[in-house]
Amino acid sequence: MYEFAVTPAITQLRRPGVIITEVTADSLGEELELEPHDRIVRVNGRPVRDYLDFRFQTAGETELTFQVKKPDGETIEIEFDRDESEDFGLMFEQIVPRQCANECLFCFCKGNPDDARPSLFVRDEDIRLSFLYGNYTTLSSVTDDEMNRIIEQRLSPQYVSVHATDLKTRAYLLGVDEKRADIFDKFQRLLDNGIEIHAQVVLCPEINDGAQLEKTLRDLAANYPKVVSAAIVPVALTRYNTDERLTRVTPEFCHRTIKEVEKLQKEFRKTLGVTFAFLGDEIYIKAGVEVPSRRHYGNYPQIEDGVGMVRSFVTKFEKLLAKAEPPASASGRNGRHDERTHPFAVLPNAPSGATSESSAAAGGTGFGTMLTGEMFAPILREQVDKFNLKYGTRLHVLAVPNTYFGGDVSVAGLLTGQDLLAVRDQIVGDFVTIPKITIKSDEPIFLDGMRFEELQSKFAVPVIPVDIDFFSEISS
Repeated sequence: MYEFAVTPAITQLRRPGVIITEVTADSLGEELELEPHDRIVRVNGRPVRDYLDFRFQTAGETELTFQVKKPDGETIEIEFDRDESEDFGLMFEQIVPRQCANECLFCFCKGNPDDARPSLFVRDEDIRLSFLYGNYTTLSSVTDDEMNRIIEQRLSPQYVSVHATDLKTRAYLLGVDEKRADIFDKFQRLLDNGIEIHAQVVLCPEINDGAQLEKTLRDLAANYPKVVSAAIVPVALTRYNTDERLTRVTPEFCHRTIKEVEKLQKEFRKTLGVTFAFLGDEIYIKAGVEVPSRRHYGNYPQIEDGVGMVRSFVTKFEKLLAKAEPPASASGRNGRHDERTHPFAVLPNAPSGATSESSAAAGGTGFGTMLTGEMFAPILREQVDKFNLKYGTRLHVLAVPNTYFGGDVSVAGLLTGQDLLAVRDQIVGDFVTIPKITIKSDEPIFLDGMRFEELQSKFAVPVIPVDIDFFSEISS
């Protein structure tokens, strides 16, 4: 999910236009004398609300007029011609997310500790972010103007949190009245106008499971292929969730859900030709059941929602293990270091404080510790053991308990700096890796506000953020 280093919008009122943050050298934008902090207010007479508007209104246009407001208040108009495919060389401010007005029982924001990073308290309900980043909206507070924008600008697909098609159940889960909860006219309007939808069900035991879940999935499948897929993910409760209406997800519940949904999946594959309804990986792992095959997931339509991530990882790992044996020097057993082949010589996309030099220094023996969440640890350990056997490395996988959020939270992506620090006395080897996903994408900071540099300073060995690409690179 995309994160925002901005203050959320409280009202719909804001200054018109979109602010330029960067102008590429020798670009069309520089030729037009546009500068950072300039605000493009109109394009060919049409108002601009954000960079999506800018993209939509300039797409394919060769004769353009920009109305630009300068930081000192001066407003100018710039008329120019451009080649149809010519890039402007402009970067813009981030979209300020529209806030959600629901009171969902299971909202993750309610499960945050008070000192969590501010962006974790932003409850976004924004059709733009749904299109751009796959953020889910409930559509319950989407306005007519926003509906028109989705259709006019073809903001497809949209990701919609349905949760239940039974109106009373949906209203109960969203914490709103039934009139607000009823989105099915909006839903149908999107489908009728060719907007694809990926649906989500956050599964809450004793509320929208069992017969309710079957009804929801059948109702959604009746609109396939316009409703492309449905993801069923279990509610995750931290130790701060105290709402007595919510029941924790147990292995027994997961077993029962798998059996119930498998029957529907077989039916959908027969009638629709696709699985359509996908269970989140966490359900299989908690039940102690192997995740389905690669074929089950098709093109992984909801992988960002934790649906198929494990299978995708295992498939990629199996492919890299099937490659030819690396040169002997790559194993580190002869003590030689070659950045072209050494397993720990390269650290792609490292944050400040984690350099390729520290990675190379760590890799002299290929002996180190890989930290990950408790849920993923057994899966990673199984693959890493195979990797060690083939490449002669000595990588040890260590499961890190999530004490920051607590409760049911055990995924790698929600580990914090203090969680990682809590296991530093268990580190073995010359370096430690952490999941790259634990660090904010545009800033080296963890969910608890700890910066990467602070974490590194408290470890006696280099700390290296990694993902599956790390293994792909070091095995090539």
